[in-house]
Amino acid sequence: MKSINNKFLNYFLITILLSLFNTVVYAKNLPSSFADLAEKLMPSVVNISTTQTITTSSNPFPFQFPPGSPFEDLFKEFSQPRERQATALGSGFIIDKKGIVVTNNHVIQGAEDIIVKVNGKQEYKAKVIGADPYADLAVLEIISDKKFIPVNFGNSDKMRVGDWVVAIGNPFGFGGTVTSGIVSARNRDIGLTRYDDFIQTDASINVGNSGGPLFNLEGEVIGINTAIIAPGSSGSIGIGFAIPSNAAIVVINQLIEFGETTRGWIGVRIQEVSKEIAELEKLDKAEGALVASVQEKSPALKAGIKPGDIILEFDGKKVETMRTLPKLVAQAEVGKRVKVKIWRNNKTIIKTIVLGRLESTKEFLAEKETRSDSTNFIQIEDLKISVRDLNKNDILSRELPKNTTGVVITKISIDSPLKFLYVNDIIVEVQKEKIKNSNHFLTLVKSALEKENTLLFAIYNLNNQRSYLTVKLK
Repeated sequence: MKSINNKFLNYFLITILLSLFNTVVYAKNLPSSFADLAEKLMPSVVNISTTQTITTSSNPFPFQFPPGSPFEDLFKEFSQPRERQATALGSGFIIDKKGIVVTNNHVIQGAEDIIVKVNGKQEYKAKVIGADPYADLAVLEIISDKKFIPVNFGNSDKMRVGDWVVAIGNPFGFGGTVTSGIVSARNRDIGLTRYDDFIQTDASINVGNSGGPLFNLEGEVIGINTAIIAPGSSGSIGIGFAIPSNAAIVVINQLIEFGETTRGWIGVRIQEVSKEIAELEKLDKAEGALVASVQEKSPALKAGIKPGDIILEFDGKKVETMRTLPKLVAQAEVGKRVKVKIWRNNKTIIKTIVLGRLESTKEFLAEKETRSDSTNFIQIEDLKISVRDLNKNDILSRELPKNTTGVVITKISIDSPLKFLYVNDIIVEVQKEKIKNSNHFLTLVKSALEKENTLLFAIYNLNNQRSYLTVKLK
């Protein structure tokens, strides 16, 4: 009996020890506090505020005077565009002791003055070294002889779904805010840029966090907080997106060295390979990028790429979906000879493309010129958005019909009834009436709201897809 009791006691003790061991092992992966990490990183995270001049135009009267009316001149006088100073907030982080700061391009785009606040108290003016709207990244330099505390980049490719992350930023102007969470997903495509490959996190990210760092538990930057999804509210619901550090570093280094980026270019317009197309083309599954058209004098045309070809591999890397190809091309070295596997006439063939440079194309130059002119815009108070006139460069770069007229969205407030749209979306109609320019757009909106509270818009999204949408204003 005694032997049995001893065996039971030994078994009990072993069970307890194993349980404690498992608890200790599990606890090692769970930080008891982020305090030490936050204290170490806080001096390297900055708050960014910008100012720019905004032109507003509004009708103080609840009606319009007809042409030829004696009050027409009075109406014009009151409705003249007026200028005011607008401010915006964002975040960033220091990567060099000389005061080199990384942030989002949309944080500083169009800014006339940039103020960087370090460690929550010291304010410095900053200048733009380089910015890239395609990747939504910008590099600033603090104008000061002082030495600053930088942070290092980590390897975002090593981050796994479920790994702990920490975000530090300036949400709603509350600088030095620390939040934590996990990597919720990887390789997210949310249609924000042509190179979407976001890390999704449930760490609380809000307006003002844009441009701020997402850290791993070693204090390394593995992402740059860029966007959130917050339907029906202005706050976080636990769905935030960060640019992976490995993708950002390439752009950042080029901006620091050259003030601009260099990306590969082959000159094709592509679309998704649907299940129906895959069946028709006798592919085993829907994958790759279908070539819709090939630009004249492009590297693709010179290599013999034709409309209807399906690109399956680029430089030895599999093209899983349509959006995979632009990322692979952009990351490739300009001038490199790249082998491309394509599907044509129910068989695979190999073509060799010598990559051109995207930044030297008419498309890029036109868009760049358009963006540099985008500081002159009109604010539409009823919709809480700012717009500018659609111009010839927009039409050329976006390959829109030549007779297209309308406005380009330049800013959207977080409480706008159009907050589900994006900056650079194009509005071409209101209540099925074509928009001539921004002033005409303002007139159409106000006229429509006098009769009803539901507006019908026709838009071109960032993928140049035309669609109608309705917005009901309270």
